[in-house]
Amino acid sequence: MADPQWAAFAGLTGLVLTAFLVLAWLSARTVRDPPTIDWQFTPVGVDPGVHSRRGVRTRLSHPRLTELSTASLLANVAVTQGLFAVVVVGGAVVFSIPPRAFGLGAGATTGRTLLWGVALGVGLWAANEASSRALDVVGIEYDERLRSMLAPDSPGGWLVLLGLVLPTIAAVEELLFRAAAIGVIAAGFDLSPWPLVAVSSVAFGLGHGAQGRAGIAVTGVLGVVLAGAFVLSGSLLVVVVAHYLVNALELVVHEGLA
Repeated sequence: MADPQWAAFAGLTGLVLTAFLVLAWLSARTVRDPPTIDWQFTPVGVDPGVHSRRGVRTRLSHPRLTELSTASLLANVAVTQGLFAVVVVGGAVVFSIPPRAFGLGAGATTGRTLLWGVALGVGLWAANEASSRALDVVGIEYDERLRSMLAPDSPGGWLVLLGLVLPTIAAVEELLFRAAAIGVIAAGFDLSPWPLVAVSSVAFGLGHGAQGRAGIAVTGVLGVVLAGAFVLSGSLLVVVVAHYLVNALELVVHEGLA
């Protein structure tokens, strides 16, 4: 087996992270600021020929521009995330990066690690719920539009969301932000993983700008916990399962059962 090309893979990881953050920023703009059309109209009861009052100008969001199809949105998310995964995994193969650097070594994918992931995910979801309520109490906005946009309106849609889209999101984001950005870099350059935890968690938070400033902060803290769990457990499976459960419980509880 060829020697691992750590520097080349680190460069690839940097490029993929940059592309991820740019796409996330563009997506956040679409969610926060949907296209609008200027309309000028004369209020009812005012003669349009009398110029005693100015026309009232408003901005109306065109329904065809703002009502994104949930199915197309889910497909876009799955395909985009899948492409990132293909690039990272392909890079790992080409540059001979060993699986253990990604947290996929012996003992990292056992039933016990799966249970640790479930426990961590449920705990993080509960903490996330508590933080959201605390933000509501102090009047800080937590943007929930993206969550509403992702929620399907049919059983089949929920099956696709829970069985395909959310697992893809969890696997790809953990592969990129934890395994590649922390595990591989620390192993390849003999670095302490903890400074990398801080850097990757900031990037992880910025990658969720569609949820507003409060969402970025909360997601950044979530990233710190997931990254710490990855370093301490040495298992990618633990954080993938935890990440999936946080997202799945959030959507099911607030959109599916609401």
